[in-house]
Amino acid sequence: MELVNTHCHTGYCGHAEGSVEEYVRAAEAAGISTLAFTDHFPLTPAFDPDDYLSVPRSSMEVYRQDVMRAREEHPEMEILFGVEMDYLGHHEDRTFSQAELDSFDLVLGSVHFVDAWPFDDPAQRGRWDEPGAPDAIWRRYGELWCAAAADAALRFDVMSHPDLAKKFGYLPSFNLQPLYGQMAEAAREGGRMVEVNTSGAYYACAEAFPAPALLHEFARAGVPCTVGTDAHAPENVARDILAGYRLMKEAGYRSLTVPTSSGDRRTIALDI
Repeated sequence: MELVNTHCHTGYCGHAEGSVEEYVRAAEAAGISTLAFTDHFPLTPAFDPDDYLSVPRSSMEVYRQDVMRAREEHPEMEILFGVEMDYLGHHEDRTFSQAELDSFDLVLGSVHFVDAWPFDDPAQRGRWDEPGAPDAIWRRYGELWCAAAADAALRFDVMSHPDLAKKFGYLPSFNLQPLYGQMAEAAREGGRMVEVNTSGAYYACAEAFPAPALLHEFARAGVPCTVGTDAHAPENVARDILAGYRLMKEAGYRSLTVPTSSGDRRTIALDI
C-alpha cells in the first residue's frame, strides 16, 4: 500500500537531526510517495532563546531552498514544503505576512505551550508533578487546542498530535470522553484535518497520538485524517506508517487524506 508521511523534522530545528537529502533518500528506500517537511516555524527569543525548539528565522529561506531543490531532484516523490506552527493564544508575539504563510504547501497547527509553558519539554516537565497539575494542564490544553482547531481564520491545515498532553504518561482524574467530543467538533468546525502521529508509541504514553477513542470521535465527526511519523532523524521517516493506517481503519476511517503541493487533497483507500 502507498506510504505517506506528512510530518518530519530536520536538523534545521535545534532538537532534530538529518538533512533534507538524507530524509528523501530514506523515504525513497522505504517506498514513501508523499513526504512533507514540517520544521518548526520560528519562535521569538521569549519562547525559544536558544533556537532549540524551532528554526531560526535567519535559516528559513535556506530551509525553503533546500526543500525546493529536493523537489526538483526527486520528481518521483511528492515533496511538500511545510512548517509546524505553534498556537500561542493570547501570548502570540509574532507577526505573519500573508505572502509568508502562502509560501508553505502545508501548515501543521500544534499546541506545545500552555500559557507560555512548554509542557512537553523534558527539561521543563517538573510542573506535572505538582498537586492537581494533570487535571489543570489537561483542561487548559483542551481549551487551547479547541480554540486553535475551531478558528478558521488561522492557517492550520492539519492539527498535529491532538492529545500531546499525554506524552509523559500523565492523565487527568476526570473522564476524557467529553473533551474528545469537543475536540472533534472543533476540528470539524474549523475545517481541519488531523493526523495519526506514530511517534507517541515511543514516549511514556506508549500509544500513537491520538488515543483510539479520540480518533474514533474524529472519524465519527467526519474529520479528514492523515499520517505522520514526526521523525526527528531520517531513520524514523517511515516508522509505523502502516500501524497508523491500521489505527485509522479500526477507528472507522475508510480512506487516508493526503495534502498536495497544489493545495488540494487526495485520498487513498485503506486497503489494509
